[in-house]
Amino acid sequence: MTTTPEQDKPKGGEPDHLLDHDYDGIQEYDNPLPRWWINIFWLTILFSALYALNLPWVGIGKGRIANYEHDMAVARERQAALAAKSPPPATTSAAALLAMSKDPSRLAMGKERFVSTCAACHREDGGGNIGPNLTDEFWIHGGQPTEILKTVSDGVLDKGMPAWSQTLTPDEVAAVAAYVLTLHDTHPPNPKEPQGTKVEREAEHP
Repeated sequence: MTTTPEQDKPKGGEPDHLLDHDYDGIQEYDNPLPRWWINIFWLTILFSALYALNLPWVGIGKGRIANYEHDMAVARERQAALAAKSPPPATTSAAALLAMSKDPSRLAMGKERFVSTCAACHREDGGGNIGPNLTDEFWIHGGQPTEILKTVSDGVLDKGMPAWSQTLTPDEVAAVAAYVLTLHDTHPPNPKEPQGTKVEREAEHP
């Protein structure tokens, strides 16, 4: 079927142009995207390049890296302010933590708090997800009982781990640390690869 120039001309615009190629007697019109869409496309590419260069005047603030560092500084100040208002956690010896790790009632509390606060990063079986594997012999911040207690209590802000002493009681923090001691050498399925330094655990009997 052939068309006349009047039929080729859309309402309110210039006539479309037939492309040169022909497929089994079928031709197609050159129908380009609207100019406003193309302009937005190129502006998006330009903005992404400027954003990647971390230019201060792209967006709000002094640049994305400076914004991140500022937010981290504010978070550290808030954590320090909370720590100043909260009483320090009770000091618990390695022997006391090892004794807790054999107390069914304390372990039940520790497991409950671990599942509700720690499992999202370490998995319920301790095999590691976002956070490290807690069942092997390798530790990033120390694997002795008191070191584990300190990590649970103070958190690791740079790694995104909160200070659980701000939300849990000292007894709950100690119970969580005692429960973590029982995860050693449990061999969960598909554990995360070892991280940190190999640690020889202190004697299990106080």
